[in-house]
Formats: sequence, C-alpha cells, structure tokens
Amino acid sequence: MAELLDRWRAAARGAGATRETDLTGTGEDLVRRWREPHRHYHTCDHLRAVLDVVDRYADLAGRPDLVRLAAWYHDAVYDPRAAGDANERDSAALAVRVLTGLGLSGAAVDEVRRLVLLTAGHVVGPGDADGALLCDADLAVLAAAPPVYDRYAAAIRREYAHVPDADFRAGRARVLTALLALPALFRTPPLAARWERPARANLHRELAALTAPG
Repeated sequence: MAELLDRWRAAARGAGATRETDLTGTGEDLVRRWREPHRHYHTCDHLRAVLDVVDRYADLAGRPDLVRLAAWYHDAVYDPRAAGDANERDSAALAVRVLTGLGLSGAAVDEVRRLVLLTAGHVVGPGDADGALLCDADLAVLAAAPPVYDRYAAAIRREYAHVPDADFRAGRARVLTALLALPALFRTPPLAARWERPARANLHRELAALTAPG
C-alpha cells in the first residue's frame, strides 16, 4: 500500500494538487476502493499494471500525471451489477469531486474526467495521445500470454458470479465482439506493434469458447 500511495501523491502533486494535507487520506480511500472484496480482476494489481504501462511510456503523453490520475480513477467505482457506463460515469464524478478538493485546476480536472470516461468504450480520437495511452494500458491484459489471459477471463467471471451462465456468456460475447470491432485495440505505436496481434488472438479464442455449442 505504501508504494501505491507514493505513486498517488507524486501524480497528484505533478498534476497541480495544492492541498498537501489531504493527499494521503484521499489516496487511502482510493486504495480501499480498489481492495473491495467483490473485485477479482479490477484490483490493486490491475491498477498497478495500468500505472506501470503509463510510467513506461510517459514520454509519449502530453500530460502524463493527468493520465496517471485517470488510471487511479478509471475503475475507482466498480459495481458489476451497474448498467451500461454507470461505473465510468460515477468514477469520473468521484474524480471531479476529489481532485477539485485537492486544488487542481478546472482544466486539469476536466481532462481527468474526459480520460476516465474514455475507458467505457475505449474509442480514442486521432491525435489523442493521452487517451490512447490510458486506454492501451487498461487493455494491456488482452495481449498477455494465453494462461495469463485465461486467468483474467476467469477473474471477470467471478466478478459476475451473480449472473447466470447463459446470460454471462451472451453478455461477455457482446463485449468481446465490440472490442474486436474497434479499428485498432491499441493506438500507442510501440504498444500497437507488439500487442495488437496477440490481443486479437486471445479475444477470438475466448469468443469461440463462449459461443461453442453445449
């Protein structure tokens, strides 16, 4: 937890936070959210993995600390029973409330909100380097080695344990189909070159298993 809190404080300071005394408490609240017991994939491990990608490719971002803050907030509210993009909208609203309270500028807060909302559909416009990096980092697991990807898919199923199997298969298939319909899963050039092909192979493999007869 200490390592994550250090990263949170550094990103908030770098983005312009002025209320130093509130940084630790807000970071601790975020970590508690990422540690909620109903999470199996959307955990601190996922948060750390997203931050690691952002840190590694920070030189490709215009405002990397804002991308880091968006990473912290993109799944800060996570309820598997929520409909549509409610989690992303609620996460963005939380970011606005907390970051405004920490003294970030309105422009910085608006940008974090925009970035968080992008993770609902991972559709990024041309020239949006910050949005591309955040979304690519969020989807990095799709390009993992097949055993790692399979553990990710199994963790997602556990998060949706309340959904009957037939309904889960249909819903998950819609998610995978929407991802495969994107012109590109990854937009950051070095990531696209390495990750696009294995990610699509994993998605096709899972989709085939979900839709197989019986």
